[in-house]
Amino acid sequence: MTATVAGFNLPPLDPTHKLHRVLTSALGQKGRPEPDGCSPPPWDAAFFDLSQTALFQAAPAREQTHVLQLASQSLLAESYFIEKAGVGYMAKMTLLAETTEERMLYALFSADETTHLAQLSPFVAKPDRLGNNDPFLQLLASLLETADRSVLQFVLQVVLEGWGLSHYRSLSRHCRHPALAELFHSFLDAEARHHGAGVTLFDRKNLSDTNRLVVIEALAAFLQMVRVGPQRLIEAIATVKGDLSRPQRIQLLTELDTESHSGMRLGVLRSLITPVAPDIAETLDQHNLFSPLPPGRCV
Repeated sequence: MTATVAGFNLPPLDPTHKLHRVLTSALGQKGRPEPDGCSPPPWDAAFFDLSQTALFQAAPAREQTHVLQLASQSLLAESYFIEKAGVGYMAKMTLLAETTEERMLYALFSADETTHLAQLSPFVAKPDRLGNNDPFLQLLASLLETADRSVLQFVLQVVLEGWGLSHYRSLSRHCRHPALAELFHSFLDAEARHHGAGVTLFDRKNLSDTNRLVVIEALAAFLQMVRVGPQRLIEAIATVKGDLSRPQRIQLLTELDTESHSGMRLGVLRSLITPVAPDIAETLDQHNLFSPLPPGRCV
């Protein structure tokens, strides 16, 4: 099997392998954390805005809990895969560095991502069986394989790490599992450094016309995922309740106020892109990619 930069296809070692002792020692851990299974689910109905949806409210308590467990595990799996990709990304940027100090910085950042991955892993149920077909993770993996240094710095560090800061802050603030809430909070300083380094190192003059198009296409794909609203949440509900009709999906998205929430997220992304690359933001704006879609167009 050929390893990829994202490392999504890298299998875990057998739990009894002696290398685990070396890794634990290197991480400075006394052993793997023993979370309580994140029960009840780490994020409640209010966090997902499910308390205002008729279908969820009418469901039996056990079905509500199951939906929340699926939705919460989806968030945890996404975070796990992002940190896993981050280890490979920072290793790649270490090799692409143009100065000694930049190489040193990216090597330290790789250690940050490794630590985050190790700390998060015990909270994720069967992580390597989740998320491999997720459109966002596929986009991320594709970028890591093909993009050059400037593309990676802008898309991954300026935009996605900046987005991740807001996302992790929200996950921490609203998490009902104290250890997990503290864990996400502890990621913020490192994520801020990664984002800040991207803003500092990225130079638009180094972005060729071809790579500018790569950036625009990648961001267009990501923005479109935000525009269509919480599709993973809808799928979690469908998994528990059975196939949902188009009218049911539209009603759920309407009750979730997806247009307003997507609009706020798109506003955050615009604020990250515009100061660093106003021409790219303008191009995306010309295609209405910072505008949320109404529920009927999200299905």
